[in-house]
Amino acid sequence: MKALSIGTRLTLWYSLILALSLCLFGALAYFAMSHSIRATIDRELQQRVQAVRDIIHEDAPEGLAALQDEFRELADSEGSGSRLRVAYQNGSVVYASPDLQAPVAPRRAQIVSRPFTGRISGARFRLFREVVDVSGTRYDIEVAESTQVFDSSLERFRVLLYFVGPVFLALAALGGYWLSRRALSPVDEITRAARTIGARDLSRRLAAPRAGDELQRLADTLNEMLARLEAAFQRVTQFTADASHELRTPVSVMRTSAEISLRKPRTEAEYREALSRILDESEKLSRLIEQLLLLARADAGSSALPMTRTDLTAALQSACAEAKVLAEAKRLEFRESVPQAPAWVQGDATSLERLFVILLDNAVKYTPGGGLIEVRLRSDDGFAVADVADTGSGISPEDIPHVFDRFYRADRARSRESGGTGLGLAIGRWIAEAHRGELRIASTTPNGSTFEVRIPLSPE
Repeated sequence: MKALSIGTRLTLWYSLILALSLCLFGALAYFAMSHSIRATIDRELQQRVQAVRDIIHEDAPEGLAALQDEFRELADSEGSGSRLRVAYQNGSVVYASPDLQAPVAPRRAQIVSRPFTGRISGARFRLFREVVDVSGTRYDIEVAESTQVFDSSLERFRVLLYFVGPVFLALAALGGYWLSRRALSPVDEITRAARTIGARDLSRRLAAPRAGDELQRLADTLNEMLARLEAAFQRVTQFTADASHELRTPVSVMRTSAEISLRKPRTEAEYREALSRILDESEKLSRLIEQLLLLARADAGSSALPMTRTDLTAALQSACAEAKVLAEAKRLEFRESVPQAPAWVQGDATSLERLFVILLDNAVKYTPGGGLIEVRLRSDDGFAVADVADTGSGISPEDIPHVFDRFYRADRARSRESGGTGLGLAIGRWIAEAHRGELRIASTTPNGSTFEVRIPLSPE
């Protein structure tokens, strides 16, 4: 079963709410009108009883004939829709309209005298009956007013509600459907435009209506999502291209070395030299593949590190011991300001050591002979902070935003010569973030750079 469109559902809900509102309004209006008419008639009936009482009080001393004449004139003045009956308490009639010779009793016994509805000669009347005492004589007074005119008015109003209400509801529903389609038409345009955007044209954007409403926010959100997808797709494409390039270089070297060695007989020394080159390139290729797999697992979220209570000081000292050998081979001065007290963190010792080795290896590579590498460890506001500073050539301002990007190298030629792939700092940042920490460039000048690692200390 096909689902109803939003416009249709909005119209149905709108029509249902409007129908309920119309029914409620019609019922309230009808009962308010009926109550108002009944209250008006009841007040008139009470006023007539008071008029009869005044006549009795003034004309009773003049005799029965005078009373009857006054009642007749009163009945004639009230019109054909009025009825009057006045009798003594013993039942003797003083005056009565032709069709009200006998009193009309209400259907239910009433504690107090009040108006009620009854029938006289088959017609509906509103009646009011009261016993009054005038000059020691008790009179039974009953007045009535026909409700035919009022009933006709209520019937016309009821018919008007029955017929005009549905017509108004139908027109309102059609108008609501038209308005909903008009209001939601930009959604259809956004849908059609979004369907035409594929992987090859992620640079396209949806037309956002400048109305400041929900539709504009939806279009802007989709455009922001497309921008993120485009950036991610470009990163994946660039990563694939860079990875292919990096993998091709050692493979080409190995293939070329093997082809040259096989073209003609070689001496043992020449074969050993060729095999040595192939071995070197194989090791580079293995390291690159290992780094690519690590980053791929990290992106997929399946490379969670085993976190235990770890001494960050020991991991840094182990990395420094390895870096000292490289620094001595390059005639670099190595200064180590690492306290002997342990700095406990929640982390993986192997990964933390790898992070420091990456930073120290970069410092050795990019610091010329005779330079200085300095390592410091300190605590700062609940964090263990490690600084790795060098006196190399520094990082240019245009390269700073990209130094942690994968395969990015400020000096590509020198990096390849020294065996770099441009993945070390990207892996280092991932390790720091996996420990809820941070790896950043603390400072850089033409005379050197300082990288800072912040890892939260573990509570006792």
